[in-house]
Amino acid sequence: MANPGGLTSSDFFYMDLQQQNKLLYSRAGFGISLNEFANPLPIDKAVENLFPKVVPGALEMITEEEWARNSPNALKAMDDEADRKEMKKEFRARTKDMNLLWMQAMVDSSFPLLEKVSLFWHGHFATHINNPYYDQKLLDVIRKNALGNFGDMLRGVSKSSAMLQFLNNRQNKKQHPNENFAREVMELFTLGRGHYTEDDIKEAARAFTGWAFDGQGAFVFRPKQHDEGEKTFLGKRGNFDGDDILNMLLEQKQTAIFITQKVYRFFVSDEKIDDKRARKLSTDFYNRNYDIASLLRNIFTADWFYDDSIPGAKIKSPVELLVGYQRLIPMQFGNHKTILNLQRVLGQYLFNPPNVAGWPGGTTWIDSSSLVTRMRLPEAFFLSKELNLSLKESDAEMAQSHREPVTMETQPVKPFRVGKADADWSAYIAFWRQYKKEELPQAIAAYLLPVPLTQQQVAQVTSFADNDDIDELIKSLTILFMELPEYQLT
Repeated sequence: MANPGGLTSSDFFYMDLQQQNKLLYSRAGFGISLNEFANPLPIDKAVENLFPKVVPGALEMITEEEWARNSPNALKAMDDEADRKEMKKEFRARTKDMNLLWMQAMVDSSFPLLEKVSLFWHGHFATHINNPYYDQKLLDVIRKNALGNFGDMLRGVSKSSAMLQFLNNRQNKKQHPNENFAREVMELFTLGRGHYTEDDIKEAARAFTGWAFDGQGAFVFRPKQHDEGEKTFLGKRGNFDGDDILNMLLEQKQTAIFITQKVYRFFVSDEKIDDKRARKLSTDFYNRNYDIASLLRNIFTADWFYDDSIPGAKIKSPVELLVGYQRLIPMQFGNHKTILNLQRVLGQYLFNPPNVAGWPGGTTWIDSSSLVTRMRLPEAFFLSKELNLSLKESDAEMAQSHREPVTMETQPVKPFRVGKADADWSAYIAFWRQYKKEELPQAIAAYLLPVPLTQQQVAQVTSFADNDDIDELIKSLTILFMELPEYQLT
């Protein structure tokens, strides 16, 4: 049977539209599907297809009724201390269920851009609180606003129980101001370091006094704890409250610049920011009142986004890597902890960032040990080869403060095994059977890898493939290309 689109082996690295689509779906999601690869769209249409017309509903793992049985007040009312501790421990363990629920949503989503952008904001507004209900509520705020208005998301996150607890704002009272939230909202969430003073932090902290949450995790303002005095913030004087501070931060063009630069690093290049491009993007972002979807459209439809220097300029995060495997080849793991353990080994455990700055990303994802682990995952997932790894105890759980990551060398280590997954290759193999046998190596390499290989490199990989049966050839080529360092890039 002729291959789709009449492709020949000499075309794969030079079909601009197909490679542009592959780059787009890789950066805006977790990889391009076989159908999208075989039927590339004009970029403007492909970009529009990324955006859901209706934001999907919340990922609900824990109901309000379940939280009511496990809230601090409910636990406090229990008579037996041992029972109280056990219930508290079991409830905190539900964070793992929330983690897996979101991972599965990323795998199954028809709009992976929403989940990819939510993953970005999850790192931007990083918290770790050991409360799955508050985590769930914060993730809901993020996913609802991930492609909407940054100002709305900033306000929602700032008033979430997860953030207020993590940055100690319940302890921020007029008699004893706590500066944690005020500092981080400027340094990490809006302006960036160097664009405010210590006095601005102190005055902002006064404005945020009284911000708290009730037993159901809903935001409440406690006027008796609020400092009503006049404050001076970013050169302005007034009787400011927390909302005034957030509004003034959004008025600063530096906020648009800082956010745009972080978005650029996440979607375009780990290391290099083109200042001219970033300035233009941030100006439009500011003028459009922080519309996130418009910012992303501007990036994904820009001619420079499809420059030859962009593919391979980013390293896949652990979550991107793991989700990408499962979207490519549907698989089930006998032990549900496999995905959780791999997140921890590879350094990106959802709802458990190293500190309030989130995951630094880029080259920090890779060292000599993690690269070997990453490259061996395909043979562990799809073949019978065992992969034994050392699992460090939870890092953020052991951190001494929200700004200090734990020293990894001091953590206890326990082994775990990555077993073979129950993978469904049927649709994947059926697609590649449409290609001539001699075209498969170049075709599969062009599909899986962000940058082209030379004919000599492809031939070298092919020499290790199982060449007796077409189905086994497709499988073995796929696994071999996944094991290359280039597969770690996007």
